Amino acid sequence: MRRINKGIEPASLSAFKRNHPNGKYAELSSDERQDIRQACTREQFYLCAYCCQSITGKKDDTMNEHVEAQSLAPNRTLDFSNIIASCKTPRQCDASHKSQPLPITPLMPECEAELRFKLSGRVEGLSENAKEVIRVLNLGDTEENNKALIEKRKQLVATLIWSSYGDPMQLKIEDDVALIQMIIDDLKQPIDGKLGAFSPVLVNILSNW
Repeated sequence: MRRINKGIEPASLSAFKRNHPNGKYAELSSDERQDIRQACTREQFYLCAYCCQSITGKKDDTMNEHVEAQSLAPNRTLDFSNIIASCKTPRQCDASHKSQPLPITPLMPECEAELRFKLSGRVEGLSENAKEVIRVLNLGDTEENNKALIEKRKQLVATLIWSSYGDPMQLKIEDDVALIQMIIDDLKQPIDGKLGAFSPVLVNILSNW
């Protein structure tokens, strides 16, 4: 995960709330939902809030996800600070979350500190809360749970580091603190408003090195 700093809600959502003081998310039009989807996607630099794969902000691959599920917090269904953009991958992220509580969310600093990623593509939780959020979102702690995500994460992280910096073994990257910091700084810098797929995962790996 990468911590998300929520911005200002879309004007169409503000207008809807003014006109419908007791309104619910289910009552929004498709255009209003798309405005929310695009706003969340932009502030997340076009990455899924949970797994960090690339999303477009369009309905076919991006979901308006309520961090605190609508059934658990019916008074927050229109709270923009409770809505993020998630991928629509089956059996993970939004599809796996459903209405389960999340002890760690992408809105908390813990999301970057308590989940540890590896070059193998796997993720491990460094606390009980982290282990629970990995389970709830099915983020790939074991191949048995989510082999597809682990393989995708492994391949794209390898592509990121090879294409930009060459063979990490030849660079002796693990021993070069200045080089590691340079790579981290580069990976954190959006290009045309977008971050590379799984770039926060590589930032996490390098930070732990």
